[in-house]
Amino acid sequence: MVEMKVAGIALDAASRTPIVLLRDTADRRALPIYIGPDQAKAIISAMEDRPPPRPLTHDLMANLLQAWEMTLEKVIVHSLQDGTFYAVLCVRQGDVQKDIDARPSDAIALALRTDSPIWVMEEVIADASVPVDRDADEAEQAAFRDFLANLRPEDFSERGNRFQGEPTSESES
Repeated sequence: MVEMKVAGIALDAASRTPIVLLRDTADRRALPIYIGPDQAKAIISAMEDRPPPRPLTHDLMANLLQAWEMTLEKVIVHSLQDGTFYAVLCVRQGDVQKDIDARPSDAIALALRTDSPIWVMEEVIADASVPVDRDADEAEQAAFRDFLANLRPEDFSERGNRFQGEPTSESES
């Protein structure tokens, strides 16, 4: 899993649909998730730390968690199926933890209100993320290609011998 932060809300240029943009902590990958206008407003108000005059749905949920001495330990965006993201709220009360199914937009809005981390499964990132720092990605790919180009068959036998406990030329001296 990769921890991500909310980078902001954007609008899709063609459909004018709101998108919440999650970004990994290394600023290398971004995950765009299409959301509804109400969820976009809820996320923006939490990001701007603007409490409403009366509790809205996500504020009410945060208040309920607090009143029942429950903690939102983390949010996990765990899968992407047919273009739809799925998430769970990992909630703890004492020594009991429950995973509760949630839309990612609601989970993110609640995580922002409770200062809870947002995690995304590696498979979801691989399927749906976009690179933020193309130069760093290209440099990493070039370094990997160099590594592969300089790899010799002996490198495998030396490493294999070390794992099996057999002496290598390095350990014999």
